[in-house]
Amino acid sequence: MLRYKNLSSGSTGNATLVEASVEHSATSNRRPSRVLVDCGMRLSRLLELLAVADIAPADVDAIFITHEHSDHIGCVAQLASRYSIPVWASSGTHAALQDMQLKLRAKQPSHSQLVPGFESLVRIASDTCAINVGDLQLNPFTVPHDAREPLQLTCSDGDVKLGILTDLGHASRHVIDSIAGCNALLLESNHDEEMLYNSKYPALLKARVGGDFGHLSNAQAAEVLSTVMHNKLRHVSAAHLSQQNNHPSLAQSALADVLGCLPADIFAACPETGTPWMKV
Repeated sequence: MLRYKNLSSGSTGNATLVEASVEHSATSNRRPSRVLVDCGMRLSRLLELLAVADIAPADVDAIFITHEHSDHIGCVAQLASRYSIPVWASSGTHAALQDMQLKLRAKQPSHSQLVPGFESLVRIASDTCAINVGDLQLNPFTVPHDAREPLQLTCSDGDVKLGILTDLGHASRHVIDSIAGCNALLLESNHDEEMLYNSKYPALLKARVGGDFGHLSNAQAAEVLSTVMHNKLRHVSAAHLSQQNNHPSLAQSALADVLGCLPADIFAACPETGTPWMKV
């Protein structure tokens, strides 16, 4: 069985738990395999969210970081080091993390290493190279976004597949091919184009968010969904909604129109509570 729970989604912080479990006898001590995708918040907040999900940090088998923006990396070094959790990230994301560490050390020269042991936990993820974490298989793929080497991913237990697709300016052919056949999607629906245009954002920020390396609008998310939709796609959750330039009802309506369902059937992840546990 494959299930996921978004813990938090938005510019204030992003984190998603993915869990795979297999049928086993009552005498087996085999536990579910769990991956945390991004942890873009302070450590104390993330621990609170994990507790709400009824997951202990020590029960997380790996962390996957999609890119180096602060709302995605957050407390990764502290969490990984404290609980000895391997961290997967692209070489570009890893280099960006190292640069950030160097800048922090420059501000605090008395600390030779701000987070002891973190570097030894880092593993390099690459486009189309599968990663096995217990009963989970992660399949990273590159996306167009304004980071050094951003990756998104699909997750599978061998039977069904979940696509996690946030933080991209447009869906390239490679993106579409990578999420084809997914049984569930956590899909970015960042902004309503009209709300962004009329917002108080500076012109440069509007151009960045709405550009080819920024974030998907509701309309773009609907276009992605219409391209990959098939009869075994069970559900879609909208993610990374802008609090200033979107509203859950707009994102839900755009995706529901494609699926032919009610807007209420689309779950919109939020910064405070994310989503419930969703079975794929």
